[in-house]
Amino acid sequence: MATGHPSPSVGPRFRLLELLLVPLLVLLVCGPAQGQKVYTNTWAVHVPGGQEEADQIASKHGFINYGHVFGDYYHFRHRTVVKRSLSDHRGTHVRLLNDPKVTWAEQQVVKQRKKRDVFEEPLDPKFRDQWYLYNSNRHDLNAKVAWQLGYTGKGVVVSILDDGIEKNHPDLMQNYDPDASYDVNDGDPDPQPRYTQLNDNRHGTRCAGEVAAVASNGICGVGVAYNAKIGGVRMLDGEVTDMVEAQSLSLNPQHIDVYSASWGPEDDGKTVDGPAKLAKEAFMRGVTEGRGGLGSIFVWASGNGGREKDSCNCDGYTNSIYTLSISSSTQNGNVPWYSEACSSTLATTYSSGNLNEKQIVTTDLKSKCTDSHTGTSASAPLAAGIIALALEANKNLTWRDMQHLVVRTSQPAHLLTNDWRTNGVGRKVSHSYGYGLLDAGGIVSMAKTWTNVGPQRKCVITMVSEPRNIGSHLYINKSVDGCMGTDSHVTSLEHVQARLTLSYNRRGNLAIHLISPAGTRSTLLHPRPHDYSSEGFNDWAFMTTHSWDEDPTGAWMLEIENVAGASDYGTALLNVLSGHESWFCFLVV
Repeated sequence: MATGHPSPSVGPRFRLLELLLVPLLVLLVCGPAQGQKVYTNTWAVHVPGGQEEADQIASKHGFINYGHVFGDYYHFRHRTVVKRSLSDHRGTHVRLLNDPKVTWAEQQVVKQRKKRDVFEEPLDPKFRDQWYLYNSNRHDLNAKVAWQLGYTGKGVVVSILDDGIEKNHPDLMQNYDPDASYDVNDGDPDPQPRYTQLNDNRHGTRCAGEVAAVASNGICGVGVAYNAKIGGVRMLDGEVTDMVEAQSLSLNPQHIDVYSASWGPEDDGKTVDGPAKLAKEAFMRGVTEGRGGLGSIFVWASGNGGREKDSCNCDGYTNSIYTLSISSSTQNGNVPWYSEACSSTLATTYSSGNLNEKQIVTTDLKSKCTDSHTGTSASAPLAAGIIALALEANKNLTWRDMQHLVVRTSQPAHLLTNDWRTNGVGRKVSHSYGYGLLDAGGIVSMAKTWTNVGPQRKCVITMVSEPRNIGSHLYINKSVDGCMGTDSHVTSLEHVQARLTLSYNRRGNLAIHLISPAGTRSTLLHPRPHDYSSEGFNDWAFMTTHSWDEDPTGAWMLEIENVAGASDYGTALLNVLSGHESWFCFLVV
């Protein structure tokens, strides 16, 4: 029967606990109180006699001389004194100071110093959920570095072209700019959205918060350019016409720096549509006259038609040389299910993905906050905010300068796809991501010292002057000298366009590729299985950014491929191939 005596192991257990507690208690007792001095084992010593004499004095008193501070001041470290102590070592100090060859000595104490960063981490309750702005694993847009450098969008104006903006939202109203706002649908200055039971008109308010939600006000999260001014144009909550688009794109162009648009034609995999006469003119006026001639910056979402196998090259807004087209990546660096691949996409920001991946935090209707903003609709405003940071760093950037900066600073790392290719100047580029993830810290750093590019030049080359039968494959080759010997001479490419007039009995069965002299292969059109149209293309300008900075000189090849079989038929006329310096344009009529 048990006697009730304790197990022999109990005593040692208690002793072990005591041994563990003793160091803890010592640490608690010995920790410095606030304001208490912490002494080190180093001394600053003034010895006028020179290095050799300082070495002798150090050795005599048990120190090692670590060399000059400056002049006749030396850094001594004692051999036996503890590295940190709450009491000074008076005896050691007095003996050193009493040496006749020492004129001054001081034991060094630890000083509390704080970096005087411009940036202090936002205190907003949802900031920690904004994984895409700052993330410990560095899979983010590098916004914190831009903020630490002092760039928060101050002095830059962004307008969201959408279904309105809740101007009195507590996380927006401090940054709201009425001069960057208008209601085109109703023809008045108030862009307040129309409220419905389903909150249909929340899109613009959500996009606005991504750009310029106020920081450290205890509400929701922060905008990537949280000191920028933000406006909104209500233009999608009604009939959208060419005139409505043109009015929106041309609102107050000497005041608004950046226009952000997260809309376009139907992403149904069968539509080919773009800006009409007035909107085209608005784009042209914007880049030539906006911002005092530096050019308005138009940021565009690349489209959400991925599930329908759509191509953003069939969207004349994202496919325009005048827009900065932005695609999406999921939190884990994957291509989202809704993303469209095309050669006109310039770069990428984060957005939503699968159900297990986080989405975007931003402002919502009725003064609320959401953590479920999604799609390329969420990607474009993040890009607009980063562009605002770059404009704060350098107000003199042109619209083309900004595209150059995006190409040069975007990061392919962490973005997963099997179509990354290295172009003719050694840059990685993808039809899914463009040149990669926007890097806020990188773009502001480069923007500060950026030298403006020269005037835009356009070289136009006629590829085919009469219709050609497509068959199963049509290859059109052309040797190009970049318009050498003319005022349009292009030596370094920016955008390349192939303007194509084409008839075909089933448009969706076509794939079109352009191969540059450097071997860069751009897919201008991939097959669209839902596109049964027999209308073909009428002077449609397919655009690629994949040959940026390449030399246009040499042999170009346009390949038109019928992926379905011999039963399909049609003809192509390549109007022109054109390139811009620049810009290079092939016309295929």
